[in-house]
Amino acid sequence: MNKIDNMITLTFPDGNKKEFPEGITGMQIAENISKSLSKEAVAISIDGQQKDLTDKINTNSKISIITAKTDEGLEIMRHTLTAQVLARAVKNLFPKAKLGIGPTIENGFYYDVLFEKPISSEDLPVIEKEMKNIIASKNSINKTTHSKEEAMNFFKDRGETYKVDIIENSDQMDNFQIYKQENTEFIDLCYGPHVPNLKHIGVFKLTKIAGAYWKGDSSKEMLTRIYGTAWRNEKELNSYLQMLEEAEKRDHRKLGKDMDLFHFQEEAPGSVFWHSKGWILYQSLINYMQKRQDTAGYLEINTPDIMDKSLWEKSGHWEKFGENMFTTEAKEDRIYALKPMSCPGAIQVYKQGIKSYRDLPLRLSEFGKVHRYEPSGALHGLMRVRAFTQDDAHIFCTQNQITEECIKVCELILSIYKDFGFEKIHIKFSDRPAKRVGSDEIWDKSEEALKIAIEASGLSYTYNPGEGAFYGPKIEFVLRDAIGRDWQCGTLQVDLNLPERLSANFIAEDGQKYPPVMLHRALFGSIERFIGILLENYAGHLPLWLSPTQVVIATIVSEADSYAQELYNELKSKNIRVDLDLRNEKIGYKIREHSNSKIPILLILGNKEKEEKTISVRRLGSTENVNKSFKEIISLIVNEAQIPTK
Repeated sequence: MNKIDNMITLTFPDGNKKEFPEGITGMQIAENISKSLSKEAVAISIDGQQKDLTDKINTNSKISIITAKTDEGLEIMRHTLTAQVLARAVKNLFPKAKLGIGPTIENGFYYDVLFEKPISSEDLPVIEKEMKNIIASKNSINKTTHSKEEAMNFFKDRGETYKVDIIENSDQMDNFQIYKQENTEFIDLCYGPHVPNLKHIGVFKLTKIAGAYWKGDSSKEMLTRIYGTAWRNEKELNSYLQMLEEAEKRDHRKLGKDMDLFHFQEEAPGSVFWHSKGWILYQSLINYMQKRQDTAGYLEINTPDIMDKSLWEKSGHWEKFGENMFTTEAKEDRIYALKPMSCPGAIQVYKQGIKSYRDLPLRLSEFGKVHRYEPSGALHGLMRVRAFTQDDAHIFCTQNQITEECIKVCELILSIYKDFGFEKIHIKFSDRPAKRVGSDEIWDKSEEALKIAIEASGLSYTYNPGEGAFYGPKIEFVLRDAIGRDWQCGTLQVDLNLPERLSANFIAEDGQKYPPVMLHRALFGSIERFIGILLENYAGHLPLWLSPTQVVIATIVSEADSYAQELYNELKSKNIRVDLDLRNEKIGYKIREHSNSKIPILLILGNKEKEEKTISVRRLGSTENVNKSFKEIISLIVNEAQIPTK
């Protein structure tokens, strides 16, 4: 074999290309570039896939060196911290503990462990101390790959039954990755990558423990889940811990109870019991969205919650999403599924009657109740549920209309977020996932069309490889809230697959039938989740137009009751959501109670106010009262309570 056959061409992020010997590693490439880069490198990206620095590169590839300074590097550091440091510390301190899984999560990590005796939060400082001792060793981390049988035997010998379970139930037959630290007997099974040496580990803190069923199955044993967070330096860690403290005060589950909005109970896990006030908030969002969509040219529809399995098989949902669907067998012995998405139903509405190119674009919106199985351990108030309502819409258009329609959606969604006080919006572009339907040719067209639309909108975006829907690429709209947290809400997806799969078409100008392009679009995303985000963003201090109870009139003395009733009637006639508090309680007690319930405006009436025909106004969060005339306060409240419209 001549020399050229042993060379491969690697393309760097800036487009430069360079030849290297076949089998070169990421660390060797970093060393070839500069000594300083080799010291900072923690992993390498090869054609979009993160790999260990020791992995060999044998084909022409696009590569980039990942350092600890990048977000990717931070994620890899957290992964190493949980799999190689937390897990080892647990085994050092509790040798009979059995290790489950230890992934990274947003801003941190966790590890599921079965302890011989239960541990508590008081054990976390001890585990932290052991972790710091392990990190101080600055051990290098080495990887070996093994067959399925070899990997199973490694963990059987150590009594790690959960690792054996993972390997045994894997479709993989070879190349199981086992990581080991130098000068130790500790090993862990992991998909990697890991930092090459523990010296790259930053600062961390274990935050809490919780229970978690193995594989999220309530019929299996309960493990202890140890949570932690990790950052590059103390400043980042302290900033995050302060944010956590503030987030705890803003927890929507606590606010939901204080404001009497909703509750959950075991008989319906992951489903919301809306109280009267919560339902007012819910309906306020829908009413607002209906007005915005009507102005934007959408027609609202509604499709069945339960449909035959055959429709989901045709759409591809059964194959790609079936494990997350709830099913039932009816009396006629047919299998039905509760809809996890509204798109197949929208296509059935589209297909009623012959469609011409003159009918397009056709914008169909739906507040569709969808049902998805989420493991019990993943459920989290309104943020992660099993039953929720999406403000879905499906836009059927020609290929020539894609760009214009995508621009309109982007403009609409940014305008809507502004109405709710969200000014900082981050956009992510997600391309084809590994598990998908449709040909590469169709995916090429879909991705290119969506990129053109984003660029035509003048919006900047980041690349989120492999995270598209199984039927098409998407862009995600990520909101930043008042305390700096990011929430992914709206989505826009270009779909050239589903209409053809479900035999939807239109007659073009040439008289031939073609499948339309289908744009999937959600603005709030999940209404339940958006309410949770709003509650936490505003710490319960909702804008007046959204507040379930906008005003409470509280009397100081019973002699003011008739004046209070007059004010109540006037506000009620103006469609203000107002309550009357005439109880024989001290005014200080009333103020505290209504403040805890997050009532935006409290109108206080006593003998003085009655005689002078004035009103003492106290705003939520203020300790001062402002006097206004009867007429002034009516005008002020009515104007402030108007629903934003464009």
